Amino acid sequence: MTDVTDVEFDAIVVGAGASGLYALYRLRQAGLRVRILEAASSIGGVWFWNRYPGARCDVESADYSYSFSAELDQEWTWKDRFATQPEIEEYLNFVADKFDLRQDIQFNTRVEAAVFDDQTGMWTVSTSEGEEFVVRYCVMATGQLSSFNRPVFKGAERYRGRTIDAGTWPDEPISFEGLRVGVIGTGSTGIQLVPELAKEAKELVVFQRTPNFSVPAGHKRYSDNDVAELKATYPERRIEVLDSPTGNVYDPNPMSALDDTPENRKRNFARRQSNGAFAIMFSYSDLLTSMEANAFFTEFLQNEIRNKVNDPAVAEDLVPTGYPAGSKRLCVDGGYYETFNRSNVRLVNVKKTPIEEFTETGILVGDENIELDVVIYATGFDAMTGAMTKIDIRGRNGLTLREKWEDGPRAYIGLMITDFPNLFMIAGPGSPSVLGNVIHSAEQHVNWFATAIERMHADGLDTMEPTEQAENDWLEHVAQVADSTVYTKTTSWYLGSNIPGKPRVFMAYLAGTNTFRNICNEIAADGYRGFEFKALESADRLVGTGQ
Repeated sequence: MTDVTDVEFDAIVVGAGASGLYALYRLRQAGLRVRILEAASSIGGVWFWNRYPGARCDVESADYSYSFSAELDQEWTWKDRFATQPEIEEYLNFVADKFDLRQDIQFNTRVEAAVFDDQTGMWTVSTSEGEEFVVRYCVMATGQLSSFNRPVFKGAERYRGRTIDAGTWPDEPISFEGLRVGVIGTGSTGIQLVPELAKEAKELVVFQRTPNFSVPAGHKRYSDNDVAELKATYPERRIEVLDSPTGNVYDPNPMSALDDTPENRKRNFARRQSNGAFAIMFSYSDLLTSMEANAFFTEFLQNEIRNKVNDPAVAEDLVPTGYPAGSKRLCVDGGYYETFNRSNVRLVNVKKTPIEEFTETGILVGDENIELDVVIYATGFDAMTGAMTKIDIRGRNGLTLREKWEDGPRAYIGLMITDFPNLFMIAGPGSPSVLGNVIHSAEQHVNWFATAIERMHADGLDTMEPTEQAENDWLEHVAQVADSTVYTKTTSWYLGSNIPGKPRVFMAYLAGTNTFRNICNEIAADGYRGFEFKALESADRLVGTGQ
């Protein structure tokens, strides 16, 4: 039984990215004493680690920002329409300082275990530093794209050049001038990284397994007039975001692609694409729900690639086939396809000529040893669940989270897990967060469970967890929604397909952040339908609120 006589904190938040910072802010408002435990040396989460050249957000800065403070909106000035990694990291540090959050963050501390005590209803959180924190609540703000995935290649240990993981890019500046550089992976990271490396490297070799669809980001440096207009219209914009299915401000077209003429479809796709980033996905209402409608979208993007790449053979290798556009997360870029028109850039299609092994001097592809000074892994993440399953999390009766999720992640409304009381997830599996604006989703998730905690305190309750039936029903609902779309027509990290041995389960909720928010509000209004609350005789009451 856990000793609860010396409880210093009421809640531990794991992770000091955008989600963790807001959880700290909001739980303080609820009267809790909170400590963030962060493995990195500073604030930022994914924006601390992913500092590779070209890294920037694919959601507009105005939307990829906190909405809880009108004062913050006016004090902070965005430089770019799509913020770069340094700008986002600077923004998060600005927020931490403005709201005095840093004093409650412990850096260079990796959480290794979290174990629930059935008798006391407390969690014991253990760290890499040998510390233990006994708390009532655990909040997992571990991020959806924070567990980097490096595939195993034969002979990799023999390679004498430098290797770099894009997802844990070094702090110090790196010069690639005069070097032969290889990039493995052409997902979002590779697509952002390649154009930047090509400007500097002597030779750049891109190793592609699966081509991905990418559209122009529409990068733009804000003018003074842009900034003034943005700050003046923030209140209206925040309302628009609430009504949006993705947490972004776009103008969806209610028309079906099937009802338009071929000429109008092309014009509409081109016009929407010129607006930048994901605007093109809102060209018609059924691009992601009808394979027939999606075929027009897919064909348009395929032809765009062919028009941008001079060498027809290279273009065909870059053109995705066999899956509908948008079923994998659409990438956005700053001239990715055009980069392959440069004389110092080479594409290697590893589906045609697989990577056999690493050598001392490079990578053997077929019978060719491609000599490289640097190899960069841009090979993605164990998305949505990887960061949590790396921690030894044990709920009721010693049940581990790895056992619980052995056949795929299970959670009720993506926020809580049966048999793991008072363990809250931000942007977890079963929520819509990765399909749109994560900061918008994080605020909604945190506000929802913070209000639930306040209700628990008012009613003298100690633990909260979903029923098994509610969890099962939600899992079925998530699957049904996904099956009505094109997302399940391919393999992707949404399904965990990029990780060997990971169960193939669609992990995100596709009905939209606005629909999700309404469902969460209805559940709360109905007495937190699907949840069980308990008061424990042995429970240690909240120190922070004097209860």
